[in-house]
Amino acid sequence: MSTSAGSRIVVTGATGNVGTSLVRLLSEDPEVESVRGLARRIPDWSPRKTEWSAVDLASEQADLVKEFEGAAAVVHLAWAFQPTHDPATTWRTNVLGSMRVFDAVAAAGVPTLVHASSVGAYSPGPKGHAVDESWPTHGWPDAAYCREKAYLERALDTFERDRPGVRVVRMRPAFLFKRESASEQRRIFGGRFLPGPLARPELLPFLPDIPGLRVQALHTDDAADAYRLAVHSDVRGAFNLAGEPPVDAELLGEMLGARPVRLPRAAARSAIAAAWGLHLLPASPHLFDAVLRLPLMDCTRARAELRWRPEHTATEVLEEFLQGMQQGAGARTEPMRGRKVG
Repeated sequence: MSTSAGSRIVVTGATGNVGTSLVRLLSEDPEVESVRGLARRIPDWSPRKTEWSAVDLASEQADLVKEFEGAAAVVHLAWAFQPTHDPATTWRTNVLGSMRVFDAVAAAGVPTLVHASSVGAYSPGPKGHAVDESWPTHGWPDAAYCREKAYLERALDTFERDRPGVRVVRMRPAFLFKRESASEQRRIFGGRFLPGPLARPELLPFLPDIPGLRVQALHTDDAADAYRLAVHSDVRGAFNLAGEPPVDAELLGEMLGARPVRLPRAAARSAIAAAWGLHLLPASPHLFDAVLRLPLMDCTRARAELRWRPEHTATEVLEEFLQGMQQGAGARTEPMRGRKVG
């Protein structure tokens, strides 16, 4: 059943990359009466129709049932990417915290659950053609992010079997970027002291061309619009979300005016592993391994059933993101705060 006018929507992880875009869209949506954003820290940002609750999903004391009561839908976005050296910590937040969300949705009688899965949940797949939502979701077991996303796909299989009255939607977006996420993503993947101005094209004499490095990107606002449509639509199941065209060294080289130079996988991985091992780089070599194996996604179902159309190309997304890195762009929430380094 789709939501009706006067509905109340709860968003977990509401101060993050997707959360800030979705809260803004829902606050402007005439079909939504109110939005409750859940986050570990209440932000200095108050969109209309929005109220906040300080909730840590890793805590067993969090009263999620109380937060969810009376909601027409819960959109579960909360996710911790770090610490990558301590997968037990991210497991507590991402997996056990998500299980608490699922249980609370059922206990509170919420009719709709929209869950943020990911392209990272998919098993290794082709780079030459796109796969639909039936592709296996067993992840890449060596990468904590993929392992956790894939585990939650199995948890939702059980949840749907046991709770057929709850409409469950699983979003599987590609890599998500926007200008305001630049500082946050620089800190998450490159480290807090990586200078943003290094994103300037004139500083790149060449671009590493690594075999298998062909991925998809999507503007965060376009992903948030798909979440909004899923809240209102009478749909179930999984939806791939990605922009066009696929991103590889050739496309990036054209964007940045840099010459692609072939770099063996082993050399690139060794450099990442060394930096990660020395705690100089937050992004792990295990995630690098996974990215090289991710399939390209076919988004036909989202276009047909959600009537979803991304407004930004992948090239536009990356150009906006790189400008944000150079400028230290951010937003008025703790995870998204802007910071210019260098």
